[in-house]
Amino acid sequence: MVRSAVALLSSALLLGGCGAEVASENSGEVPERFPVKLTNCERERTYERPPEKVVTNDIGITEIMFALGLQDRMAGYFLSDGQRRGAESSPWKQRFERVPHLAERMSMERIREAGADLVFAGWNYGFGESSRITPERLESEGIDSYVLSESCRAGETGKRGIMPPLEALYTDIRNLGELFGVPERAEKLVSEYRSTIERAAPDVAEGERPTVFLYDSGRSEPFTSGNGGAADQIISKAGGRNVFADLDDSWVSVSWESVLRADPDVILINDYGDETVRDKIQFLREHPALSRLEAVRQERFIDLPYAALVEGPRNPSAVRELADFLESVPGDGT
Repeated sequence: MVRSAVALLSSALLLGGCGAEVASENSGEVPERFPVKLTNCERERTYERPPEKVVTNDIGITEIMFALGLQDRMAGYFLSDGQRRGAESSPWKQRFERVPHLAERMSMERIREAGADLVFAGWNYGFGESSRITPERLESEGIDSYVLSESCRAGETGKRGIMPPLEALYTDIRNLGELFGVPERAEKLVSEYRSTIERAAPDVAEGERPTVFLYDSGRSEPFTSGNGGAADQIISKAGGRNVFADLDDSWVSVSWESVLRADPDVILINDYGDETVRDKIQFLREHPALSRLEAVRQERFIDLPYAALVEGPRNPSAVRELADFLESVPGDGT
């Protein structure tokens, strides 16, 4: 039973896809509502002027801007080739085509060339000490930043995730609505997303929930989602149980031995990267040990695009799609 979630369109997505354009504020005068103060990653940030040349990194982050109708405030986006399939399936495909694609990998050189006045990215979604692109460095060059809330780091551990992932999505939508002067549109999106999830969420007892393993990538060891990632809450809201929900991180590498011990009922495949969904399923079927997993033997595969499994406006429809699939799956390994 292989199921592909190619079309993740719902009224919630269409709301952001065909809303009115946001009027520009580049008249030279700073609106009276500024300065705007927002709490982002448990830190208060002050924005003195409305951003006019926003640069984003990663598909989910870019789609948040599109869902809010803020494409006219964007100077461009960074998107890796591994996410191009997601852009092709996006409800905002035309906006991806109209807004400049700056490069695959975020760099200070391209940020400067774009004349960015704000960078919207996240930790491990463009921001990182190893890449030498951090909010602090941007600030030193006079560029504002906003950090994706799903990626916020907890204390000194560096692990990501300080709030439930869907709450992180609602927080970012509301914050950006305030920053760009479209709070009503932001609240409407949040209301639509909540409604989509509530309608999709099944009434399932904990012991009856099918177990789900999210397979992102990896041959020697798999990359998956812990409890800090959007995928974990998508699985939970859809009536399933993430087999790695006890890991306090968003995206993390585990061992195949731990997957074998969990013996999931369902394998959720992240349609992302150089390998296709077909490639990933073939690897699981042909592996001597993994081929014995319940989900593999029963052909219980479902795939969702990367953009639906990281924080972004496709999350609510991902809950609905996965919930529909899990309805026919026996729970708790039975």
